[in-house]
Amino acid sequence: MHSETVEIPTADGLADAYLTRPDDQPHPGVLYIMDAYGLRPTIDEMADRIAADGYVVLAPNVFYRAGRPPVVPLPDLSDPEQRAGFFQSIRPLIGQLTPERLAADGGAYLDYLTQVASPGPVAITGYCMGARVGWWVAAAHPDRVAALAGFHAGGMATDGTDSPHLRAANVKAEMYFGFADQDPSMTAEQIATFERALQDAGAHFRAEVYEGARHGYTMADGPAFDESARERHFRALRELLERTLG
Repeated sequence: MHSETVEIPTADGLADAYLTRPDDQPHPGVLYIMDAYGLRPTIDEMADRIAADGYVVLAPNVFYRAGRPPVVPLPDLSDPEQRAGFFQSIRPLIGQLTPERLAADGGAYLDYLTQVASPGPVAITGYCMGARVGWWVAAAHPDRVAALAGFHAGGMATDGTDSPHLRAANVKAEMYFGFADQDPSMTAEQIATFERALQDAGAHFRAEVYEGARHGYTMADGPAFDESARERHFRALRELLERTLG
């Protein structure tokens, strides 16, 4: 793989990102949106695997305003107390990622991809909070995003006025969601609400619940890692990318 760390100009500074591709030839672009633990070897490995199928994959540090990764030192992911402390520290950074900021950042990420990938719309794949980030990017740039995938996504249907599901009509991409069935951040009731919103908007989507999988099932360095669910995710993502990007 040809991989490097790059810098992306944004309205608020420079966002560092991991860029990977199979070779120097033009390939369709994929925007990979990290989970809350940030850019790290597991993210690089997943991006490399996606790129190996023939894509240019860009994984930005969406917390770039707070610095380079690790923005907050990674805890012992096997220790529940350390994980809880980490999320308490990172929560303000997540709160700063408003739909307006994500629209601007997303435009910068997409602009960069157009410079390094083949012409045409791109796909977005997001993980945990990254699925929500990817949603807002796709909603803000509907003509530039052909596909949107979200895995163990949380908070997609809430009681808040800023809930993603309320903007379902803004997302024009073909969508795939692989939810975890043991995920307090996206319960069965919330999944049903989210799916109804997509159906009402006439969206082209498929949503599945991965039986037995927990929130974070794709991440090999986390306590919820599930190898079979992760492989299922790669198969579903590959099929989506082949349909939408060619």
